[in-house]
Amino acid sequence: MATINAIFKRICVAVLAFVAASPGSTAVAHSTARRPAPRPPITHDFIAIGTRRKAETVAYAERHYGIHSFMLVGPHVVVEHFTGSDTYSSAHNTFAPDVPDSELAELPGLCAQFIIDRSGRIFQQTPVRFMCRHTVGLNWTAIGVEHVGTSDAEVLADHRQIAASIALTRWLQTVYRIPTANVIGHNESLSSPYHCEHVAALRGQTHDDFNHRDMRTYRGLLGPGPAGSQRGPGANLRGRSCAGG
Repeated sequence: MATINAIFKRICVAVLAFVAASPGSTAVAHSTARRPAPRPPITHDFIAIGTRRKAETVAYAERHYGIHSFMLVGPHVVVEHFTGSDTYSSAHNTFAPDVPDSELAELPGLCAQFIIDRSGRIFQQTPVRFMCRHTVGLNWTAIGVEHVGTSDAEVLADHRQIAASIALTRWLQTVYRIPTANVIGHNESLSSPYHCEHVAALRGQTHDDFNHRDMRTYRGLLGPGPAGSQRGPGANLRGRSCAGG
């Protein structure tokens, strides 16, 4: 327990330092959780999104969500992942080619809007409002944040990486009014009130990254969401358009 507490304290210090160093920040220790969060430094390293990938995304969204668009609805959720790899380049090179994924063999290729390197550097892969394939049942409304690494514990123990992650997620919460309860790990996807999947065989599909226990730690670092945060949809979205149509 002492080790966990020590790591937690180091992360808190790193988060405050990272946020304080962000352009336009007026953060102080007792108020960062509720004040509008500044935009952290973000490096654009966009993958190619051409006409074909957009059309494939529209077809995917129609098939899985009943939505005719390649754009996010909302967004209402942030999903935290780890890449299962050791370098940023390996993760980026997985997302860049528009090829079927090895698990579900679907198009478009996989992607997430952001990848955070072990150095704490944040790379943006696509415009935030582009619908990326990263979480079955939530791609229609969720922003994906990938962390270079192979386990929850590895990411949570890396103070530079987790400080950047908290700063990015707080900023996304501020911009899109996303409550902390809707910042989830991939492993929590099935319990999200926004989970919606029209393909019956995939309604129980999820992954192991960022389980509930570790996300309790992560959400504890985030603190309360911004004032005026959205509420959940309050209805089962299955069997109709995920956007409520």
